[in-house]
Amino acid sequence: MRLGAHVSTAGGPAKAFDKAVEIGAETIQIFASSPRAWKFKMPTDDQTAEFQDRGESTGVGPVFLHGSYLVNVGGSPEIVEKSIDCLTSNLLAASKLGAKGVIFHGGSHKGKGFDAVLEQAASTLNIVLDQCPDDVWLIIENSAGMGAHIGASFVELGRMVRAIDDERVKICLDTEHCFAAGYNIADSEGVKAAMEEFDQEIGLDKLVAVHANDAKVEHGSGVDRHENIGDGYIGLDGFEVIMSHPAFRNVPFLLEVPGPDKKGPDKDNVDRLKAVREKLGIQV
Repeated sequence: MRLGAHVSTAGGPAKAFDKAVEIGAETIQIFASSPRAWKFKMPTDDQTAEFQDRGESTGVGPVFLHGSYLVNVGGSPEIVEKSIDCLTSNLLAASKLGAKGVIFHGGSHKGKGFDAVLEQAASTLNIVLDQCPDDVWLIIENSAGMGAHIGASFVELGRMVRAIDDERVKICLDTEHCFAAGYNIADSEGVKAAMEEFDQEIGLDKLVAVHANDAKVEHGSGVDRHENIGDGYIGLDGFEVIMSHPAFRNVPFLLEVPGPDKKGPDKDNVDRLKAVREKLGIQV
């Protein structure tokens, strides 16, 4: 259970490791290109070499990329085409940089219902996988359930995984999204039931990353609002419950919290998770 965070690549991809060391992150998530634009800027060979060297020298890893927020596998033909190009570029960059894979949001069915877009979503992601190397994962993140978002339930995620039917498809569980979607993972019985459902519908072998975020909103709200660790409705006790569950014992945790100054995860948030891990006696 390595504990880390999403970190900035300002100044070049390798700068992410400087930020990681500064805040005590043991694993990182980055954007390979702007998450709010379709245009993708592939890292250069020099940037790639520096990134890999810095990763090796700092010992920080594994590395994950987060895809563009614009991706929507349930969207219009034009959006789907752009989503294919964007996800493909991200996966190629992940392979080049030596990252484990790309974590992304499935998007929205725009009120049509999950059943109406499942076949389109699966075929879209199969096209992406057909264009990408075998050494990277395509990692679907669960949603909070806001509006018509795809993948708030483990049932939907499991159906997507089976429809795509590729070993490279994995899952990232966001604690805030999970809590907001109605899974009370801050409670010992709740997390037990949630992870039993996850295993039944998806398979625990598919869980490769956790987005560790406290919740600014109440359980079952359906709203995606992250809070700093211990300051939200999940709380430190909730994270102790989550981190003590065996399903998470060997899974990297990545903070996406606002931080005290709204500039993202900081050392204090990383240290709060480390204190929980130490209290539970979990070895790195």
